[in-house]
Amino acid sequence: MPLSLNQGDILRGRYKIREKVGQGGMGSIYLADDTRLEGRLCALKEVGYESFLPDKIREQARDQFLREATVLARLDHPNLPKVSDFFSNESLDYLVMDYVPGHDLRTLMLEARRKKVFLPEHEVLGWANQLADALIYLHSQEPPIIHRDIKPSNLKITPSGLLKLVDFGLVKILAPEEVTITVIQGQGTALYTPLEQYGGDDIHTDIRADVYSFGSTLYHLLTNEPPVEARKRFLDPSSLTPLREFNPALSIRTQRVVLWAMSLHPDERPSNIEIFRESLLSGREIPTGPLSPYRPAFESPNWSKIITPTETILAWVAGSLFLLSLIASLTR
Repeated sequence: MPLSLNQGDILRGRYKIREKVGQGGMGSIYLADDTRLEGRLCALKEVGYESFLPDKIREQARDQFLREATVLARLDHPNLPKVSDFFSNESLDYLVMDYVPGHDLRTLMLEARRKKVFLPEHEVLGWANQLADALIYLHSQEPPIIHRDIKPSNLKITPSGLLKLVDFGLVKILAPEEVTITVIQGQGTALYTPLEQYGGDDIHTDIRADVYSFGSTLYHLLTNEPPVEARKRFLDPSSLTPLREFNPALSIRTQRVVLWAMSLHPDERPSNIEIFRESLLSGREIPTGPLSPYRPAFESPNWSKIITPTETILAWVAGSLFLLSLIASLTR
């Protein structure tokens, strides 16, 4: 793999690198300034190709990258970062997306685990509702788009409370005549990857792969425990612990639906995201849009942002009067 870009490097005569913010198996992710649009930050997703691959395979992979980048650039949804550009620089390809500020859900989950608490179920289900919106939009494209790498670290909560599904590094376009080259694109993160996403040609992967990854992601967020890999579960079906054994406060319904989504065989899962969401959320009071700016429930509230100045003065006056009356009664 080529060396990392440095701070101040400019790509395409436009994108000035600030820093590397992520590293994956296929390349790096950089934070950059768009020098043509002052004040705009963007994320550059780098895609590299191993030198040992045959030239024909590398050419096919780059052609596939260009096809998929063209499709992604047409997407427009509030829960997805906008893809604004794509280009090649020598042996590397780049996808340019809006930079998404905020914390990813893996960070929030690990912080909850460190404090020995759980993320609140209603908050996680609110995020699930937003994620379902994004996936339904992707799956309804013509042809459908499968994300194939849903996991807590690819879900970010912006300061306004909006969830964003990021990182399209493993996206698959379900055009019948196309075959995804898994040796190039990888197979996803093992904890959240269904069995059918392993293997040579990946032709059996459809939208139910995202259903599995969605369920596995919720499992991790709700229990603070990583789900058992599908390959291990195939050998030992009893190895997956029910969610409520980790988090007894969870509803039975949530446990049942999440485990349904995590079924090993695609035919045994919800057939699409709409059915999964309906089963998980129907009849519950779940936010339908961006949540309030997120503050983990395990943090102490910042009362200075909750109590108004007037209320603060009145409370001080009342406290002072009470203290004076107490002193007077003691000195009689």
